[in-house]
Amino acid sequence: MMTMRVRMMLLAGVGLLGALPVAAQADQAAAAVAADDSVESAEIVVSARRREEKLIDVPVAVTAFSQADLQKFQAVDLSGLQGTAPNLNLVQGRGSAASANIFIRGLGQPDALQTFDPAVGIYVDGVYLSRIQGALLNLFDVERIEVLRGPQGTLYGKNTTGGALSIVSRKPSFTDTRAEASVQYGSYNQWVLNGYVSAPLGGDRLALSLAGQWDKRDGLVTDPRTGRKYNDRDSLTFRSILRAQATDNLEILMSGDYNRQRNALTLGYPTAPLIQTSLFPAGVRTAVPAEPYGRYDFRASTSFRGNEGQKLDHWGANITANWTVNDAITLTSITSWRKLDPDLFIDIDAAETEMGDVFVGIDQRQFSQEMQLKWNTEKFSGVFGLFYLNERVRSHQEAYADDLFTFLGGPVTFTRLIDDAQRTKSYAAFGQASYKFTEALSFTAGLRYTWEERTYNRFTTTASNQAFLNNVAFRFPDNLPAPLNLDNKAEFGAWTPSFTLSYKPGDDSLLYVSAARGFKSGGFNGRANSVNDLTLVVNGAPTLVTRFNPETVWTYETGAKGSFADAKLFVAASLFYSDFRDFQARVGGGTVGSTGVFPVLNAGKMSIWGFELEATAKPTKYWTLRGSLGYLDAKYDVFNDGRRVPPQSFSCNPTGNAVTCEPAFAPPITLNLATDYRIPVGEGSITLGVDARHVGKHFLSVDNRPGLTEPGYWLANALVRYDAAGGRWYGQAGVKNLFDRLYRTDGQEFSSVGNIQTVYYGDPRTFSVMVGVRF
Repeated sequence: MMTMRVRMMLLAGVGLLGALPVAAQADQAAAAVAADDSVESAEIVVSARRREEKLIDVPVAVTAFSQADLQKFQAVDLSGLQGTAPNLNLVQGRGSAASANIFIRGLGQPDALQTFDPAVGIYVDGVYLSRIQGALLNLFDVERIEVLRGPQGTLYGKNTTGGALSIVSRKPSFTDTRAEASVQYGSYNQWVLNGYVSAPLGGDRLALSLAGQWDKRDGLVTDPRTGRKYNDRDSLTFRSILRAQATDNLEILMSGDYNRQRNALTLGYPTAPLIQTSLFPAGVRTAVPAEPYGRYDFRASTSFRGNEGQKLDHWGANITANWTVNDAITLTSITSWRKLDPDLFIDIDAAETEMGDVFVGIDQRQFSQEMQLKWNTEKFSGVFGLFYLNERVRSHQEAYADDLFTFLGGPVTFTRLIDDAQRTKSYAAFGQASYKFTEALSFTAGLRYTWEERTYNRFTTTASNQAFLNNVAFRFPDNLPAPLNLDNKAEFGAWTPSFTLSYKPGDDSLLYVSAARGFKSGGFNGRANSVNDLTLVVNGAPTLVTRFNPETVWTYETGAKGSFADAKLFVAASLFYSDFRDFQARVGGGTVGSTGVFPVLNAGKMSIWGFELEATAKPTKYWTLRGSLGYLDAKYDVFNDGRRVPPQSFSCNPTGNAVTCEPAFAPPITLNLATDYRIPVGEGSITLGVDARHVGKHFLSVDNRPGLTEPGYWLANALVRYDAAGGRWYGQAGVKNLFDRLYRTDGQEFSSVGNIQTVYYGDPRTFSVMVGVRF
């Protein structure tokens, strides 16, 4: 039930929606003021609709961050954006230093495994990144980041249900030589070195930029049994962009990037007692209690004893060609190849016992080609395109569980070896066109057809000192009964339209209503180790289900944007409702005999409605205020819990009727309040800034395990910065998590294996100082 405070926030937002056009019309008569006395938000140029437009003219729920914003957030990688945009939940993902767990409006990826598609697409210069591994990108040569909320597909290369993050790099200049460098030192001996140079290579037709970042920090977490440090940072990143103006009408951009990470383990903390099972005589005993060292204070243990850590190598190369055919038509080609090779040791149980220790080695390759025709006339504008993605993912996994079982009072060694391969081919044709009925009224319609082919093969076997657990093999799909033994290929297709009606009462305001359908492809259970993992209860009977179906959503939205008070105030607001079908959920906890299972469910129906508000104000020439509010009311309307042995301890419909769970990673409130004040000092200036971020209570597992819950938290950050005359050099000192709050960011739910329920925590209070120069 909403609190009175939430009700008041929502009513205030609804009232603002109605007031925007009136205020905007009154504001048109006001004279413009100097640039440094106005709000920049309305003037930010974004490419959310695949063409450059002012943010205030785009009938889409989008938040844009510039390079200056990222420095104010003290953001080194994407996780620095957590809490900065309404209904954005972006954290480091599940036991890996390089993975990004991103949820927008309550939609994200249900499992970190590479066989699940993300609901939020990440794009770098228009190139789609297929996997969340390696997606916690460093931010060093970014021009801007755009956070698009709601289904994407009629404009973006890959169809997604939750939204998209679009990262736009700085283009090298044909005329100016520019160079930047910065050195940052902070808590836990963190060093961050950034470098960027852009230079013309002769004439005004060729230019090159080079950028690099080195980010290294000691571990935050100590194992009290050994004194070793974990949860560190060790990342080296390079990017180069070659820009060529081949002819007056043809621009070619060739870029390459490389990221190398060499980290120690990323440890969480157990929130439920880890349970060791006696196979004979039957019985169980607790191996490790919940929170073994009491309230979490960045101490945790691991059974790994050597130099097991996390390695990642991530390469990419792409060519973008923009051909201006005439004043109205532009053709764009985006060709990309990417290679991702993580080798990750993960202690899932985060304890000295060996119950859920794993190695995951991934070999991922992807090739994508996108063609776009952009058409822009006085009345008509649009984008029409074709998209192709060919992805191959192979993995070798090892699961170590020598403390999971006992037999006749003696130890049972147990290792599971897994090799699997998935091939995905995705084809799409899409288009979106806008027609201006008048200078103020426009209608936009889009349509996309997606066709995906997915092939999956898997082989698992075991090694144990007990004969009945040794060499237990399972091959998918070969070991399934006919005709399912041939069922390793699936094809999925969907039409996804979008419609938007927008009205501009004046140059400085916008109203819009929209409807859009999103689609996320189905696939195969990448955790199936036996037929039990593929057995669900369907219509009351145990049934083999070899795949999960696509997830679809219709989102309906109304919004408004406006710039007021002589451009000293910018406000954007939206109301939305999302209706989901067949949402994908990976759950645990069911058993067949003594064997834990990991089914994937198309659980049923989910509905989410919410409200978003963003505002930037400049009361004086030197004082800036920013704020954003996101509200979510998310619920499962239907949750078909198909685990084989009802009732489950944490089933979302234990009686088969009432749904008792709430969607995970969907905090009802996300709030960000920030202010900075610039003080002139000679020809330079000093800026003082503070911001506070609130993320409300939310669950970290699909079926709401009590220990996998974040009760909600506030974070405060502060900085002081000096900019010299002309911006030639600057110095900045900052503190993050000022009041040293303890907060949970993610969770691992593998209760089928020793009752594993592990949480991960955000960073404690940290300090940093930075010095930068520009030429």
